[in-house]
Amino acid sequence: MNLPVFMLRIIAFFQALVSFLTFGIWWTEVTYPTDPIVIPAPENPAQLQLDNFTLVWSDEFDGDSLDTSKWTGYKCGGDKSVTRLGCWWNTDMAQVSGGNLHIKTKLYDKGYEGGKKGWYSCGICTDGLFDQTYGYFEIRCILAKGVGMWSSFWMMPHNINDTVGNGGVDGAEIDIMEGVNYRYKLSDNVNVVSSTVHYDAYGTAHRKKTVCTPFIENNDPYEEYNTYGVEWNEKEYIFYINGVETGRTDFGGASQVPEYMIINSEVNGVQGFPLNGWTGDALTFDSDTPSDLIVDYVRVYQYSPDAQ
Repeated sequence: MNLPVFMLRIIAFFQALVSFLTFGIWWTEVTYPTDPIVIPAPENPAQLQLDNFTLVWSDEFDGDSLDTSKWTGYKCGGDKSVTRLGCWWNTDMAQVSGGNLHIKTKLYDKGYEGGKKGWYSCGICTDGLFDQTYGYFEIRCILAKGVGMWSSFWMMPHNINDTVGNGGVDGAEIDIMEGVNYRYKLSDNVNVVSSTVHYDAYGTAHRKKTVCTPFIENNDPYEEYNTYGVEWNEKEYIFYINGVETGRTDFGGASQVPEYMIINSEVNGVQGFPLNGWTGDALTFDSDTPSDLIVDYVRVYQYSPDAQ
């Protein structure tokens, strides 16, 4: 049964209230998306021209463990687990095998490495190991299955909280791909992903623009590989799926500073507790079905001379 959006929000409120009364917590910022609006690709989309670029960094995930010369945990607590929305993050959930990175989302009834009972996943990033200003950044991956799952590939400057007042040129959060619509109860747009730009930190000055929410017609993003990329130059960001432009923007002015990459998978919710407010049928503690974000590669290119 599909419930109206307002009823889902009421249910989510009472779930959070129960969590507060039972576990002594309160929620952090949580948003409950309405039926996603598909922002179509341009009428005459550009085709990615890799001849304009030189490959300068990549991870093909051909080994048997995460390459710690390229990746570190993103907002993970070292050897301990930390809460992230409706799950816990621990870098142990990032595993490499069979030529792929698997960011696992798994239920631990008794907790894991300092965390409590709940779902565990993680984020990894290149902060302190690799960053770049401008170029083309691409991931090839299969998104994590599961209602309430949130797979992302994005970029951040090192000083995001110190960039208020000068638009996006001092650094912006560049969300190359976010996938949140698996079996979305309120929509048929299950194969929709989004690309978004944020700037001016995350307080009252925060600005955000969703550039595109394209529907992937041919390759099921939860079953098949797709590539997601952004071409970033001093004027704008151009987003691509499978080498075809899905949208572009100069919102806030393109970032002019080095940025690092982040890959993560998480569960909607608060303080480690998954909430049903996302779709009315979120992941629950009585299921042990694992869900992997599967990454084939990440590649970074610089513009060839005179290509911009």
